[in-house]
Amino acid sequence: MSQHNPDSHDDDTWFSGQQLAGLERAAAADTLRAAVPTRNVSNGEYVPFTQTRAQREVEARVTALADATAGRLGLSRRRFLRGAGGMAASFVAMNEVFGRFFDASPLELFEPAAAAERGPPADLFVCDDQLHMVRDSQGAAGLPLRAASQGSGAASTAAGFKANPFNPEGFPDELGNPWSAWTDSLRQTPNAGIDFMLSSLVKDVYLDSGVTVAVLSNAPLGLFMPPGASEGIPPRTIAESLSSEILTGYQTAAVRDFVNRIAGSTRMLAHGQFYPGKNNLEFMQRQIEECRPDSWKGYTIAFSAKNNDDPTRGMERWSLDDEAIAYPTYELIRRNRARLKDRPGFFNICIHKGLTTLGDPEDPASDQASMGNPNDIPQAARDWPELNFIIYHAAWAPLFYGQQSLRAVREGRLLNGVPDVQWVTRMAQQCAYLPNVYAELGTTFAATVTTFPTVCAHILGQLLKYWGPDRIVFGSDSLWYGAPQWQIEALWRFQIPEPMAVKYGYPRLDESTRRKILGLNSARLYKLDARARVSPAGPYRPVPRDFAARMPQELRATLADAAGSHQGPQTSRPASAPDRLAQLRSNYRAAGGMPNNLRRGWVARG
Repeated sequence: MSQHNPDSHDDDTWFSGQQLAGLERAAAADTLRAAVPTRNVSNGEYVPFTQTRAQREVEARVTALADATAGRLGLSRRRFLRGAGGMAASFVAMNEVFGRFFDASPLELFEPAAAAERGPPADLFVCDDQLHMVRDSQGAAGLPLRAASQGSGAASTAAGFKANPFNPEGFPDELGNPWSAWTDSLRQTPNAGIDFMLSSLVKDVYLDSGVTVAVLSNAPLGLFMPPGASEGIPPRTIAESLSSEILTGYQTAAVRDFVNRIAGSTRMLAHGQFYPGKNNLEFMQRQIEECRPDSWKGYTIAFSAKNNDDPTRGMERWSLDDEAIAYPTYELIRRNRARLKDRPGFFNICIHKGLTTLGDPEDPASDQASMGNPNDIPQAARDWPELNFIIYHAAWAPLFYGQQSLRAVREGRLLNGVPDVQWVTRMAQQCAYLPNVYAELGTTFAATVTTFPTVCAHILGQLLKYWGPDRIVFGSDSLWYGAPQWQIEALWRFQIPEPMAVKYGYPRLDESTRRKILGLNSARLYKLDARARVSPAGPYRPVPRDFAARMPQELRATLADAAGSHQGPQTSRPASAPDRLAQLRSNYRAAGGMPNNLRRGWVARG
C-alpha cells in the first residue's frame, strides 16, 4: 500500500509537485464524458498514461457523433451522452476504430426505439451467477480488483495503486494502454471498502441493474494470521479459515435471507462453502442443516482440504478428481438429495478455475489442477453424472489481464485448429461431450470485452463451438467491478467478428444464445421461472427504497463478526408478500437516476 506523499499538493493523491505539474483533474479535462472512457484516468495512486492515438480517435468520433446527434434531437451534448444514444455512440466509435465487436448502429443515436431494440429487452431474464461482497472486517479485499477495472485515476491512487495491480510489467492491451478502465460506469468514484459491503450490493445489483436473480458467493482464500505472527499461514482448521475469509457461508445465507425477505420473493441464492476431505465432512453437514445452501462454491487453489485429524497441519490444495479428498464430499452432498426439493440447485458444484495468481500458467509447476488448470474436470464429471460442475471464470488462466492470450492469438499458437487461449481452449476441448460441465464468465468477460475484445471473441467462440449455447452462464463477479448492468449491456451487444467466425468455425451470438447465457441456462440449473419480469405483482418483486433501514441488528452483528453472531441463520423461504425491490428500482429511475459519466481522477496533460 502506498503512503501519502508529504510533497503532494492534494490530500487525496500521492503525487509530488513535479508530477502534478504534468497532470490535471479528469473532471475538468474530460469535458466530453463519453459513456465509455477514452483516456487513462488515475485515482492519484499512479501517474496516468498519455492518451493513445487510438483513444484520441475514438474520442474525436464520439464527439462528432454526439454533437451532430444532440443538435438534431434538441438535447445538450451532456444529456445525450448520459442516455442510451450516448452508450451507442461509444460502441459505434469503438467499432470504427478497433473493428466490429459490438452490435451498434448509427440509427440508435437518433431513435430511442432503435437503441432499445438493440439493447437488452425489457423481458430479459438475467441470472447473475457470481456476486461477491465483504464483511465489515474485510473491506480492503476488493480494492485491487476495483482498481484494475477502474483504470488509472484519483480513486485508484487514493486506494494505494500506482499501476495496474494485475499488469505490473505494463504490457499494453488492445487499446495500447497498460491500464484502461473496463467501463465508464465505474468512473473514478472512491475505491473504498464500503463499496463492497451490503448496502452497495443491494443498490448496485437490484436498483442499478436488470438482474432478476443473483447467486451470492464466498471465497476461502485467506491465510490465517496467528497471534504475534508477521506472515499468514494456511489455516489448520475450519475456524481458522472462517476467521480470514471475506464472507463466510453463514453470512452468505444471512444476506440471502435478508434480501429475499424485504423483496418478498426469491431474488438471491446463496453458495455454501465446499470444504473437501473426511475431516471437513461434519462442517459440510452442519452447513446443509443450518444454512440450506442453494449450491456450492469451491476453490481447488485454496487451502481448504483436510484429510487428517492433526490440528497442527495446515489444510491443503486439492483436485476435483481426487478420490480420497473430493469424492467423500460429493457423496455427502448426494446423500442429502432430499434438499433438492427446497433447493433445486443443491447438486450444482461451482468451482473456481483459472485466474491464477500462483505463477506463470505456462510453467509446469503452475500448470496443475490444484493450481487452477482444468485437467481434473473430465474424470470428476464422468464419475458423478448427477452433479453439475459449473466452472467459474471459464478456467481462463491469466492474472486478470489478457496480454498473454492476445499474444498467443497474434502469434498463431493453435490447439487442434483454434487459438490456444490459456486453459479455456483446453477445457473446451476436454469437456466437449460432458453434459454436466458448464462455463461461467465472471471476470473473464469483464476483463476482456472492452480491453481485449479479440480474446473475448475467441473465448466465447470456442465455448460455443465445442459446447453449444446451453452450457455457458453469465456471472459479473460484482461488486468488484461495480453494478452488473454494464456487463449485461456489453454481452447483449457483443458479437464475434464475421472473418473470425468463418475462419475458426465459431457460431454467431444471436438473440437466442444471448438469452440463454444471460439467464435461461441458469434458470434451468436452479429451476427458476424465467418467463416472469421483475414487477410488484410477479414472482420476482422489487427491493424497497428504504432497504438499509430494514437491515436487522442481528444481520449487522453477523457481518461485523460480533460475539455470538455465527449461529446458523433462519433460512425459510420468504412469504408471498409484495416484492419491493423492483418498485424501489422503478422509483429510482422515475426520480431521474442515471449515470453522469463523471471521472474523479487525474489525466495526463496534452
